[in-house]
Amino acid sequence: MNIFEKSNNYIKSQSFEGLFHYLNKMKGESRSVTRFDYIDSLISATGVFLAVSIICLLAVFFHYPMAMGPLGASCVLVFIAHQGPLSQPRHVIGGHTLSTVTGLMIWSIFGKSLFIIIISLVIVLILMSLTNTIHPPAAASALVAINFETGWGYLIPIVIGTFLLVLISILYNNLFPKRQYPKHWL
Repeated sequence: MNIFEKSNNYIKSQSFEGLFHYLNKMKGESRSVTRFDYIDSLISATGVFLAVSIICLLAVFFHYPMAMGPLGASCVLVFIAHQGPLSQPRHVIGGHTLSTVTGLMIWSIFGKSLFIIIISLVIVLILMSLTNTIHPPAAASALVAINFETGWGYLIPIVIGTFLLVLISILYNNLFPKRQYPKHWL
């Protein structure tokens, strides 16, 4: 076997190993079955209900009902996954504010198009990563700002809504002995 055949065989084996490894990652990992905690879920659902009710009233009062989507998704994270790093105040407030301002700036300069919506999402994700304010529902705030062409008034219910959400979560989650919110501020 000459050197070219050996090299060709090596490349083929590496390609198959790489493809096998790549496909093998897609099957996921096994996980243990956890017991569903009905009481904790009921506590979380009640917190979501309270926060969403107040935030919905705020959004409708300011004539921006489209703010309910991103803020409602944040409510779910803050009450159900209240211990998670992406649910902490820095991420909720910073993520929504940064994303909304970025979306509104991009919209103000470039207008609305599918390409602009896609690019704005990429920019928002990069900025949230750089500022350590990653909060998935916050990306939706930028998309809503551009897609609905909301104007700068949209920033008011988003900022007030995120502060209210964090305040409600602090007051509500800490009523229960097994809950603590926030885990950290910065």
